[in-house]
Amino acid sequence: MTQETPTPSRREQILQGLALMLEEDSGKRITVAALARQVGVSEAALYRHFPSKARMFEGLIAFIEESLFERIGRILEEVPEAVPRCGQILTLVLAFAEKNPGLSRLLGGDALTGETARLRLRIHQLFERLETQLKQVLREAELREGRRPSLPVSAAANLLLAHLEGQISRYVRSDFRHRPTEHWDDQWALLSAQLLRESPQTA
Repeated sequence: MTQETPTPSRREQILQGLALMLEEDSGKRITVAALARQVGVSEAALYRHFPSKARMFEGLIAFIEESLFERIGRILEEVPEAVPRCGQILTLVLAFAEKNPGLSRLLGGDALTGETARLRLRIHQLFERLETQLKQVLREAELREGRRPSLPVSAAANLLLAHLEGQISRYVRSDFRHRPTEHWDDQWALLSAQLLRESPQTA
């Protein structure tokens, strides 16, 4: 017997329709009426599942958070060393943005222009959480490996995060022509070579 793919719920269909519109209507402000047409339901049906458009955006942001941090948790369990950990975390976020162009517009903040400030705060907090995770990995490097960042931990984590944000913004700005993972292997080789150095005690 072949296993059938579960039919997405109406709520999932609405979020998928919103993500598709973010990808296809790059630069346009999405209305509830247009989203209802995209999904093939009435506006009233949309509001039965989400009380507002902001809640729909929050549903997508929650999906991004769950997808990324569940996988980051697995990376932390499976990869013991700091540099490969950081590399895999960064690669994960870049690849996720590349595979989900509509969601990359949320990550870049482009799609939230004119929307409630609460949504922009959620994206800000997502990136803050990523930066905190990178800081933790870098701090643990000294305890686990006797190595510490060439820059102060906060500066090093901020540098890595700035690369993520810059590549995602470039992807959105180019209407998804310039992939976030373009040149990434070479860029990470340069960044990772300079990221950690031996602690004085172990040198």
